[in-house]
Amino acid sequence: MSSAAEYKKDDSGQCFIPASQRPDGTWRKARRVKDGYIPQEEMPLYESKGKQWAKNRPDHPVGLAPTDVAAMKARQQAADMGIPGLAPSAKQGGISKSQKRSSSKKEGHCRGMQPVASDPTKRLRNLKKKLRDIEKLEKQIASGDLKNPEPEQLEKVKKKEEVIQQIENLEDEIVDSQ
Repeated sequence: MSSAAEYKKDDSGQCFIPASQRPDGTWRKARRVKDGYIPQEEMPLYESKGKQWAKNRPDHPVGLAPTDVAAMKARQQAADMGIPGLAPSAKQGGISKSQKRSSSKKEGHCRGMQPVASDPTKRLRNLKKKLRDIEKLEKQIASGDLKNPEPEQLEKVKKKEEVIQQIENLEDEIVDSQ
């Protein structure tokens, strides 16, 4: 950073900055300046009061001694170590709840399964709905409305006989129970 001590005065008494190298390595020409001038590239960057405060803010609560904070962090690290030689995921009890939830959703979605209803009448209603969807899909394919069916849609159509069989079994089960 330039200071007034680096200024030179020529024969006429004018202040000037002699040719010098900038912090980035490029060269600056000699130039006339007023007394106390600091070149722009050497001016410190403006930093708002909020940024200054955030930078200087302590990382522990106000009133708590830094030695207490260091001791607490050491205890937490020791507690996190768990069983020596055990994998980190096993120390933490496997995967988190959100990871379990998302993986179970993905598994259910990938298998194309719907939640199984425990009541036979509800299961029957779900199967009939599935059969209606399959028949609607067959009509769309036959009429040409659906020119390029997805592989999942074709798989669904192939399971029509299986769904019909399940409906018949459930109807027999309901009749037997009454």
